[in-house]
Amino acid sequence: MIVPKEMIEKYKQQGYHFIGNAAVVKPCHWLKASLLSKGEKHCYKQKFYGIPSHRCLQMSPTITCTQQCLYCWRVQESDLKINQSEKVELKYEDPEKIVLKSILKQRQILSGLKGNKKVDRLMLEEAFRPIHAAISLVGEPTMYPWIGELISAFFSHGFKTVFLVTNGTMPNILSKLETEPSQLYVSLSAPNEEIYRKVCRPKIKDGWKRLHETLELLHSFSCPTVIRITLVKKLNMCNAEEYAKIISKAEPTYVEPKAAMSLGGFRWRLPTNYMPKFEEVKQFGKKIADYCGYKIIDESLNSRIVLLSRLERAIKLI
Repeated sequence: MIVPKEMIEKYKQQGYHFIGNAAVVKPCHWLKASLLSKGEKHCYKQKFYGIPSHRCLQMSPTITCTQQCLYCWRVQESDLKINQSEKVELKYEDPEKIVLKSILKQRQILSGLKGNKKVDRLMLEEAFRPIHAAISLVGEPTMYPWIGELISAFFSHGFKTVFLVTNGTMPNILSKLETEPSQLYVSLSAPNEEIYRKVCRPKIKDGWKRLHETLELLHSFSCPTVIRITLVKKLNMCNAEEYAKIISKAEPTYVEPKAAMSLGGFRWRLPTNYMPKFEEVKQFGKKIADYCGYKIIDESLNSRIVLLSRLERAIKLI
């Protein structure tokens, strides 16, 4: 894959740490918030699934993607508004190197907190030894040619859980995964193809078709599966019954309706008032749940997200 040099420089300016020239690591807001609050503040994944925020490593093996979603807070090539640029070829490293370098890079990033009196020493030592990998940071992870081997490499290095987040446009890769993640996320950002093309702006002609092929694969996974619906007011926060029909066919373990957050690239492309409030997300999630026979089993106000399932409660993975 070839990308503009400016795009890589922009990622670095935004705090993304490169491993080689394709993979990236960036501790999320909740990891640092958890450390600085001695565990009182944490990500919804800790509340829902038991994933400790301070022991999470957030990364992606590639910065490239098959879509240019309007709500995405990551920088996109179309955001740069450049006519000509020096191009950089992305060279993928093998999974073992990516895992080892990701852990090392995370330790280097967090080492600056050693002198901070607000941080609990034991929690920081635990943060240096992450046990959860979120392959979700940027881009489309399934474009990395050895994604199954990367998942396996994380497990072989003692990680308890590995989450894989995909936009669903690479069903051919997912159907051949030799090692399943602990939980598979598929983004469903539109109730129909017309809205999908407007919101997700796919770079490929058959993105909607590929997404549905991926959703059909969910039945073949033994791990918990999640349909993530990132909601944007005035764009895709509509047609709850159409979302429900898709969900009913795919039968994921969970559905996570979540507000698109007005951060980074979102602010370059959309007005701030397109970010829904928590109550709006909850109301829309309830509509979807009622249509497809799911129910709200948990919620996180700070992350503006609700969890839908046919289960009584989410499975604690750690």
